[in-house]
Amino acid sequence: MKLLTYKTQDTEARLGFIHNNQVIDMEDFGEISNFPLPNDMLELIDLGFEIIVEITEIISETSKEFFDEVAYEMNEVTILAPIEKPRKNIIGIGLNYTEHVAESARTLDTTGKLPQKPIIFSKPPTTVTATNTEIIKNTKLTEQLDWEVELAVVIGKKGKYVAKEDAMNYVFGYTVINDISARDCRREGQWIVSKGQDTFAPMGPILVTKDEIENPHNLNLSLKVNGVEKQNSNTKFLLFNINDLIEDLSMIFTIEPGDIIATGTPSGVGAGRNPQEWMCDGDVVEATIEGIGTIVNTVKEI
Repeated sequence: MKLLTYKTQDTEARLGFIHNNQVIDMEDFGEISNFPLPNDMLELIDLGFEIIVEITEIISETSKEFFDEVAYEMNEVTILAPIEKPRKNIIGIGLNYTEHVAESARTLDTTGKLPQKPIIFSKPPTTVTATNTEIIKNTKLTEQLDWEVELAVVIGKKGKYVAKEDAMNYVFGYTVINDISARDCRREGQWIVSKGQDTFAPMGPILVTKDEIENPHNLNLSLKVNGVEKQNSNTKFLLFNINDLIEDLSMIFTIEPGDIIATGTPSGVGAGRNPQEWMCDGDVVEATIEGIGTIVNTVKEI
């Protein structure tokens, strides 16, 4: 199921899903189906993945005219971040593609050695922004604004000490994150100032439930700046795959429904180029992942 958070000219944020190239309001669909449904992505996730199976069955039994009652055309809605306000920090994974490890060692304060365990950092909830919004470049803080396309995993079930072979049972779905980074804001090896500024986690455009992604470890991901391709790779090159990450993270702390794991970026970031490239006022950045979609954002200097 392709889920989204959206609004119209007449509504605040609402939960919907895409069906026949239309946005179907989730709560309204529940009303016409006599099957109460929530109006918030986190509330839906809290119900467990089983709810997706039930909704899918109801959709298959619902006639077109019923959908027309609760549908919007795509151009009638504004798409918001799938999870506008995460309950906790986004969990970031650093240096998780081999070639990115190498390019980071050339230009940043990393060793070039392949990590033996996942490198973990976090991004506050206030980093989240939607597609078609601005990425704020605060020139008092940074002149080195960089891009990082990443597959984000959304957790659907509480877990502790999850074995890697069971990890996919804890996944609810996937989305796209652009892990915006201010390279000149690293402080003695600490990354949160570099990674955690407002608007530094464009997310979306939708959340795709796990049943729609046959193999999350074989998805093309790419990024363009002003129409020029900068990154192009595949999730099969993850150093630590999703199973590894869930096993490791759940050993450290309890994973919970709605948690978001940004799994790392491939090579091609601005810091790794010769000469280095940074985003400036007015630059348009597009992050794309196969089967999920593209998020588009414009840099705004303040």
